[in-house]
Amino acid sequence: MSHNSPKRRDFLKYGAGAVTGLMSGSILRPQLIMAAKQENGHPLAPKRAQFKPRAQNLIVVNLSGGLSHIDSFDFKPKLQADHGKTIDWRGRPFFLNASPFSFSPRGESGIMVSDLFPHLGNLVDDMVVIRSMVNDHISHGQATLSMHCGLTTIPMPSLGSWISYGLGTENPDLPSFIVLAAKSPYAGSQVWDSSFLPRQHAGTRIRPGADPVPNLESPIESLTLNELESKMLKRVNLKHMKSRALDAGLQARTATYDTADGMMRIAPELLDASTESEATLESYGITSGDNISTAWQLLTARRLVERGVRVVEVIHTGSGANWDSHGNMGDHRVRASDIDKPLAALISDLKQRGMLDETLVVICTEFGRSPAGTENEKGRNHHNSAFTCMLAGGGTKPGTIYGKSDEYGNVVAQDTVHVHDFHATILNIMGFDHEQLTYHFGGRDFRLTDVHGRVINEILA
Repeated sequence: MSHNSPKRRDFLKYGAGAVTGLMSGSILRPQLIMAAKQENGHPLAPKRAQFKPRAQNLIVVNLSGGLSHIDSFDFKPKLQADHGKTIDWRGRPFFLNASPFSFSPRGESGIMVSDLFPHLGNLVDDMVVIRSMVNDHISHGQATLSMHCGLTTIPMPSLGSWISYGLGTENPDLPSFIVLAAKSPYAGSQVWDSSFLPRQHAGTRIRPGADPVPNLESPIESLTLNELESKMLKRVNLKHMKSRALDAGLQARTATYDTADGMMRIAPELLDASTESEATLESYGITSGDNISTAWQLLTARRLVERGVRVVEVIHTGSGANWDSHGNMGDHRVRASDIDKPLAALISDLKQRGMLDETLVVICTEFGRSPAGTENEKGRNHHNSAFTCMLAGGGTKPGTIYGKSDEYGNVVAQDTVHVHDFHATILNIMGFDHEQLTYHFGGRDFRLTDVHGRVINEILA
């Protein structure tokens, strides 16, 4: 893959604007630094996409465990009417189980949304609802890997790593790909790993709580001494690198240390939500001193994107106490009440700040939940043959429904969207042909979508 990268002179042509920015709080400092690093071949320097992107940044909200499509955004009147009847599924009889939640049309688009999502339902006119998702896997680990990395047969880079590789970063003081995860997800850190891509493109995990980035705080008490040590280390690294200009591993390691140095300086302010207005905190549902809730994580996602982080993922809620409602669908209400308000606030916040047009928000899950099971079953099992994911912003068509599951939500009836198609569409929004964003490794060119995938142009504005 080749890029036409912006040069420092291209940035500095804005001259007066740059000076003004520097005088008013160093707003442009990161861009100026990155422009300079670009000419020196910095591995995370910003790159141009293959074509004009619809979005510059990506926020992924992963509903871990399997959100039930038929209890949230894919209303099935026939399922309600035929509760208790049997259907033949994969050679066995199963009982149909109606949704325990009520649905109503929302917004001008009239998209049916359950009462699990009263706040998010108010924003359906800003969203694309894909009701025809399929995944090849029905186990959590494999399905989660598939949703993040495309393949499960060998370790593969995650979606966020591919975008970091393709676009670089806009802020040298922060990683290009950050993951907010209170708990470890299914498949662990592999879901944000860079695999065979250069290591600087791996996701950096932030753990909500008192120590969000372990070992980040400098052991040196004196800031002056710390700065002197940092400058000395950079000079030594630079001298070492000049004799090893083609050593990609060394470049990656140096870039990692540079980013860590930047994070030590700005992470405390970045992760402090108290600097936001009372109105903003209230809209997300953040209380004083909160540094762990889902609301705090989603607000932090906006703050990260605002500061130039290319890709942010929020994992809700990891591999435990999640959306995997086998025993009781009432558990969905607990999960939904935790994320509904702050997720709606995130979309509204981005829109209000003029950021939604250039930020793609992806709301996804590894699979859905089955409409049929044992008689009078209170929970639902894993279901990969039809489920729902959603998009907002980033040049998508708002208030759109794409695809259709059958009358029970059991299989796709129209316009199947495989995970590969989902990834191809996201990459297209970010300015890449999924067939051309490749990396040569092990004797062949790899890509996120392998040898599959099609762009869902119908949902693009």
